[in-house]
Amino acid sequence: MYSRTPLPQERKVVTSIPGPKSQEILKRRAESTSAALSMAMPIVVDRAYGAILHDVDGNQIIDLGSGIGVTGVGNSAERVAKRVMEQVQDITHTCFMIAPYEGYIEVCERLNALTPGSHKKKSALFNSGAEAVENAIKIARYATKRQAVVVFEHAYHGRTNMTMSLTAKNMPYKEGFGPFAGEVYRMPMAYPYRWHGDKANISTEAFDEVSHRIEKEIGAKNVAAILIEPIQGEGGFIVPPKGFLPSLVDFAQKNGIVFIADEVQTGFARTGQWFACDDENIVPDLICTAKGIAGGLPLAAVTGRAELMDAVHVGGLGGTYGGNPVACAAALGAIETMEEEKLVDRANQLGAIMSDALNAMKKKYPIIGDVRGRGAMQAIELVQAGSDEPNSAALTSIVKYCQQKGVLILSAGTYGNVIRLLPPLVMPDHLLKEALVILDEAVAQAQ
Repeated sequence: MYSRTPLPQERKVVTSIPGPKSQEILKRRAESTSAALSMAMPIVVDRAYGAILHDVDGNQIIDLGSGIGVTGVGNSAERVAKRVMEQVQDITHTCFMIAPYEGYIEVCERLNALTPGSHKKKSALFNSGAEAVENAIKIARYATKRQAVVVFEHAYHGRTNMTMSLTAKNMPYKEGFGPFAGEVYRMPMAYPYRWHGDKANISTEAFDEVSHRIEKEIGAKNVAAILIEPIQGEGGFIVPPKGFLPSLVDFAQKNGIVFIADEVQTGFARTGQWFACDDENIVPDLICTAKGIAGGLPLAAVTGRAELMDAVHVGGLGGTYGGNPVACAAALGAIETMEEEKLVDRANQLGAIMSDALNAMKKKYPIIGDVRGRGAMQAIELVQAGSDEPNSAALTSIVKYCQQKGVLILSAGTYGNVIRLLPPLVMPDHLLKEALVILDEAVAQAQ
């Protein structure tokens, strides 16, 4: 199947990071690519396999980011690579709306079966999470003949004009890019660590505030959709308390509002269930997926109630590259990998290792204010010792230390003070534990 031997799953630091070869190539990057493109780690990767990134200098880096939650099945996963190599020799592109192919249909069939709910579902495929969210809003507005969209504090939904309007954080996502799309209304998020009221009653308090504002400030009859991430990703891995999401779903049903779950980052086994909605048996009307769907290739989807997905006129949804045959082949390989390798269970095992280690750190280091997450989606929120004031300086120090030791970690959070861990679900225990030891050292030196 492979012409090259897979990379051994071990950390190896042979040069400073970045090494001399990476530095030379990064000079070309600076000259040739937009300065607006950020860079989480200053390396140039030439190979990646499983949970290891190999750079041009020969360093092997433990990947705790998975390309922002994309390579859940591991980089260059065998079933993904095999299907892609076979597909690229048969069809590279026809456009599904011009000359259909079976792979697109097969992916939709799998999505309809795997996503929450036993009702009749249909799907449409796109290229990115932002496209999926934008099209879900289009569907909800068309089907309900309403305009208003309800979103939440700390949300991230994309970088298009519409999805920037839905995204909460200004810098770097929205600054200077307006005017934004209208009829978007932002509501308080049930954020346990930073809830301003009774922390024993967050779910009820948050829902009461949201429902009151919808009814009094917008009018429930004017709301097309309530859009929410079941666990907020870029916002800082905010896990709402039990009961909050089901209350929103119930409110939506009673008022003819389309409930949209943005599972772009949480979907496909990441949280220890196929989808984060499964945790409270939530059945969204529409669900948006991307990232982990195709093992690294660009693919996204909207899946939902058949009557909603069929409400839009013929030609109203689509896009030239949406559901590209090569990306569809990758998705089928990725889903097969999740099933065959039992990655839902594996996510819970990795989550337990991370949670135990992070909570042990919290007991030792007062700059860790909160540990949270679900499955293989875990985070720590950094604060000034003795308070809940965000500590972005500590985050910068921790990230740099980990990088120098050959561990890639990602930041997040509205306040730039959250470290989020998104390891590939195929990461072996020894590699994760080694990375967590280095993270512990990093937090210790940032005190």
